[in-house]
Amino acid sequence: MHPPEVYTRTSGLPSSWEQAILLVDKPEGWTSFDVIRYLRRHLPVRKMGHAGTLDPMATGLLIILVGKATRKMSLFMELDKTYEGTLRLGQETPSYDAETPVIAEYPWEHVTEEDLKVLIPAFTGTIRQRPPVYSALKVKGERLYKKARRGEAVEVAERDVTIYDLEFLSKRGPDVDFRVRCARGTYIRSLAHDIGQALGTGAHLVALRRTAIGPFRVEEAFTPEEIARLAQNHTEGCVQK
Repeated sequence: MHPPEVYTRTSGLPSSWEQAILLVDKPEGWTSFDVIRYLRRHLPVRKMGHAGTLDPMATGLLIILVGKATRKMSLFMELDKTYEGTLRLGQETPSYDAETPVIAEYPWEHVTEEDLKVLIPAFTGTIRQRPPVYSALKVKGERLYKKARRGEAVEVAERDVTIYDLEFLSKRGPDVDFRVRCARGTYIRSLAHDIGQALGTGAHLVALRRTAIGPFRVEEAFTPEEIARLAQNHTEGCVQK
């Protein structure tokens, strides 16, 4: 059971916006802050934040904190996160995902499902990971992706991240579907890239969906349009299906 201030598709919107936590399903192509901008246009409140950024290509669960609930941001940021995604073997990109062009191609046809399973122990537990240069991390006060877009060479230090579970779900030609549950600070794009390196084939991320944050699941989340419609109609009950 969720705390009363967490609102889902089945609970409907709050009667007061003084303090609320919304579960939102971010659409593909939106930045996490695009969701905030959209909600500010449709809700009678300006103070909002989100617990955990999603790249524009990714979809899935965002936790939006409204009003006084923004004080609880750190509690939600520390929750583990679950993703389902697809990596493509045989191709590398500078951003480690499909947002930038392919810069190298390698044979991948020899990789089997057993080859993938053998990698799981090396990519679970506390591992070393290098964040993508196309990321929002700051170096000397500037976002890394800005430097990368200018073609500047940037050295990004490795760091420890924790992956609790990794499962390869299926392999369809060069595309490998997977599920991962990890701690804060893990880059799934880097995970896809590193798996490609370990296989000797290269790889990049072509799809990603965040399905859960701690106990909260994307199936419980509103779409942004649902929130706008409910707010416009002054509806406080369940979302009409």
